Amino acid sequence: MTGEFTVHSRNHAELIDITGEVRKFVSQSGVEEGTCVVYVPHTTAGVTVNENADPSVVADLLHSLERAVPWRDPAYRHGEGNSAAHVKSSLVGCSQTFIVRHGRLALGTWQGIYFCEFDGPRVRQVMVRVG
Repeated sequence: MTGEFTVHSRNHAELIDITGEVRKFVSQSGVEEGTCVVYVPHTTAGVTVNENADPSVVADLLHSLERAVPWRDPAYRHGEGNSAAHVKSSLVGCSQTFIVRHGRLALGTWQGIYFCEFDGPRVRQVMVRVG
């Protein structure tokens, strides 16, 4: 089963928990044992897995990415002015693969799936394939 859903970011940089949306795809797929691929078809966004119990983890991730790859840097050459977003997207990655066990997404107790916005606010697409 392949499908997609829309994510609306509200901030320039933001991590949006999409775990529930991905779980819906797995549930509706009817797949009992297999994989689930989550893919973001954007060059200034990404997808990652991390703790979703404590919101300070998301704040720490965003802070650390900004320190590592600041939005403004005179060395950037990309004419659109969003070089940092492209770099962060490459560092985080645009896809994640998950195991489906017993018809459910196999995530750890504290794990959640996050859409990573690095050049918002924007309307973005997330693609999911369960098989």
